[in-house]
Amino acid sequence: MLFSLQFPFPPIITTLSPRSKSFSHVLHHYRLKKLTSLVPDSPLCSTMEHALIQQGKEEEAFNGRVEDQTLPLGLQRETLPRHVAVIMDGNRIWARLRDLPVGSGYEAGVRSLREIVELCCKWRIKVLSVFAFSSDNWFRPKVEVEFLMSLFERGIQEDTGIFLRENIRISVIGDLAKLPKALQELIINLEEATKNNTHFQLIVAVSYSGHYDVVQACQRLALKAKCGLIEPSDINKSLIEEELETKCIEFPYPDLLIRTSGEFRVSNFMLWQLAYAELFFAQSLWPDFGEAEFLKALLAFQQRKRRYGG
Repeated sequence: MLFSLQFPFPPIITTLSPRSKSFSHVLHHYRLKKLTSLVPDSPLCSTMEHALIQQGKEEEAFNGRVEDQTLPLGLQRETLPRHVAVIMDGNRIWARLRDLPVGSGYEAGVRSLREIVELCCKWRIKVLSVFAFSSDNWFRPKVEVEFLMSLFERGIQEDTGIFLRENIRISVIGDLAKLPKALQELIINLEEATKNNTHFQLIVAVSYSGHYDVVQACQRLALKAKCGLIEPSDINKSLIEEELETKCIEFPYPDLLIRTSGEFRVSNFMLWQLAYAELFFAQSLWPDFGEAEFLKALLAFQQRKRRYGG
């Protein structure tokens, strides 16, 4: 569920502030301009200019190393998962344990999603897929389903500006034809507005199941075969993957699947795509899942030796 994501605004820093990344560059260009204006063209001047340029490069490299320190101790950027998938389980139990309405559990879950999205952006994880509403959830009480649909609508209306500002692409997968018409239109507009964003991609699975995904891919291929566009013998792994809902993702296969609430199953989520994913099962209920738990999952992932069947 993508609602009320509030990204903290960075402190206002001028280009001449010592805290600014560009401060060293401003100072470097000032020194270079001043010295070269006082010294005539000569080999000495050329040497001095070269030394200052080299100094600027070293300062830039240093700044790059400082930036990389945004990762928590123990995490290694080169072994971070590119795509993390999450089954956000435990919202209703969390509310029940506190004698709160079910809706309060979902709203608390939104806060956890907000934090994980922010961490993914900060730590440069490229894709986060979340199981927000499964095909089986349509059988839940009508009041609960209507509350979730309204929560989706409200979230899109409130957060579109944030997604655009933060360069976040939103993709929604699932049998969207079952959603209310107003919500369908909001989703179409949101996907269109963010389709060129490149910093991070949030995949929201709504009215989705792994079985549905594979079946609809097979139906599309069967239709192509019926129309003579392909032969049945042409159908292979690659053609099926081109028809899956995750074809909109640069990295369609999750490297890491996290499931909360102490359950040990994948619950019909991305069955094809999770073939070689590493699995992490957290005891925390989703509303209690935060930075410490996410870091624990990432550290566990970095200890795994991925063999892909080899």
